[in-house]
Amino acid sequence: MHRSNAEIVREYGPFPGIDHVHGVTYDGQQVWFAAGDALNAFDPASGKMVRSIDVAAHAGTAFDGQHLFQLAEDRIQKIDPKTGGVLATIPAPGGGGDSGLAWAEGTLWVGQYRDRKIHQIDPETGVILRTIESNRFVTGVTWVDGELWHGTWEGDESDVRRVDPRTGEVLERLDMPPGVNVSGLESDGGDQFFCGGGKSGKIRAVRRPKRNSARGGDPKISVHPTRK
Repeated sequence: MHRSNAEIVREYGPFPGIDHVHGVTYDGQQVWFAAGDALNAFDPASGKMVRSIDVAAHAGTAFDGQHLFQLAEDRIQKIDPKTGGVLATIPAPGGGGDSGLAWAEGTLWVGQYRDRKIHQIDPETGVILRTIESNRFVTGVTWVDGELWHGTWEGDESDVRRVDPRTGEVLERLDMPPGVNVSGLESDGGDQFFCGGGKSGKIRAVRRPKRNSARGGDPKISVHPTRK
């Protein structure tokens, strides 16, 4: 396993009236984050809030290229970002113990916080397709370039880690500074992660390590999120 300190390149927030950040996703232009009773969006270039949708938003957030998906207690809502309307709802696999949420290869990936698992589920039915075990509490989940990453948060310690999607083995770990926690996680599709900061009310941009020949042979599977 390769281990290093996380490089925080920018902080966003805290935003007015928002005291907690849950899930985080990116639609190619705006960063969306869950804040309990609303799903908010900001421009990552300016850091300014640009949208807010009044909808229950208690944990992970995902984007499939057209729709937003939002965990709300024991269910996952499919949301039209243009109108803010909830189009469909499916049961969450953890029954309320769910944390992160990501979209890749036509399916949803759902983190289970205390169960230390990630479930791949059918986005139409909520049926579990497979399960990956972790050895830490799982917060945010994201895919980028065929790599599966998830956040952790135990006590006052957090990290962002890349795991083998077949075995759950930890391949790489980025340690956050003491007291800086990761609640949600999303890749920008390039060299950065957006990390929800929990009760700090902040979102932090963290540098994604560059691949090199020493680590280029690590296991991957061909799973790519759909973006527009």
